[in-house]
Amino acid sequence: MVQIGAVRLDAGAEFAEVDVLDILVQPRRNPVLSDYFVALTGITNQRLASEGTELATALAALAAFANGRSLLSNGPDGAVMAENCALIEIDNPLPNDQWRDIAGCLPRLLDRENVSSADIPELLGLVAPGPAHDALADARAIAAGLRHWRQAGRI
Repeated sequence: MVQIGAVRLDAGAEFAEVDVLDILVQPRRNPVLSDYFVALTGITNQRLASEGTELATALAALAAFANGRSLLSNGPDGAVMAENCALIEIDNPLPNDQWRDIAGCLPRLLDRENVSSADIPELLGLVAPGPAHDALADARAIAAGLRHWRQAGRI
């Protein structure tokens, strides 16, 4: 795990974005990013060295940001975070039941299987909120879908 991105939405205001969290995480097991990863995400080793933080610090910030609220993800992000915590033997501050995986809902909403978060805006005819494989942009892509489906009366 190298980046955590999250948006807080106001469900009562058509899922308006009210806060963001964007943290780079310095990996312990593979601390040097591959050329492939850098090309995919745009995150450089230099940026990671200057902005990266320990996973425990990043997860504590995410837990504080969530403040007990549900965390939506397109895939098993909660399980991935728990696995990363186990690998480096740190406590996971985010309980598994706090996560809601929307991947199972997307085929019904998009009439398509196996959709990445970054694909949601394009499939709905919306402008992408940032580059694919950027955690904050991916969170904003899910939020754009939620706003669209709310306005369409589908959720």
